[in-house]
Amino acid sequence: MSEVLQRLFASAPTNDLPIHSLELQATSFGVIRICSGFDDVTAGIEGGEMVAFEACALGVSLPERSVKGRQDLQFQLDNITGQSLEVVETAFEAGEKVKVIYRVYTASYLDEPGERPLEMTAVSVKANALRVNVVASFNDLVNAAWPTDRYTPDFAPGLQYFS
Repeated sequence: MSEVLQRLFASAPTNDLPIHSLELQATSFGVIRICSGFDDVTAGIEGGEMVAFEACALGVSLPERSVKGRQDLQFQLDNITGQSLEVVETAFEAGEKVKVIYRVYTASYLDEPGERPLEMTAVSVKANALRVNVVASFNDLVNAAWPTDRYTPDFAPGLQYFS
């Protein structure tokens, strides 16, 4: 965590706030960048490029820091216009992976994220008339099978003769 973000969380100044941002990437809709708050923000990402984040009613529930197998990032998007649901649901129906990148900035320092971004993959989406709830998850490395290649009759046809 950067010094700027540590200072913000430790002293809680009234003139500086954390700005949570999400970047959604899929081939069907390209890249969508949104941030919490009332004003659009131009902030720096990892490569030093300055990009625009659109202000949105955004709620984020961060994954806990533990050694559990699966850790989820849950977030809610405003769905008043219906655009959020349409975009995310189209990608899920097409079977695409929706990559989610979470970054946190401080209002006083937008040149780079306050800490290393979290990169996850969206695994489920639920919606109603007011909001879209999306759950994104890391790869579950703790419960992942190893080796990744499984010897089945489809992979190794000679196995069908063994019982």
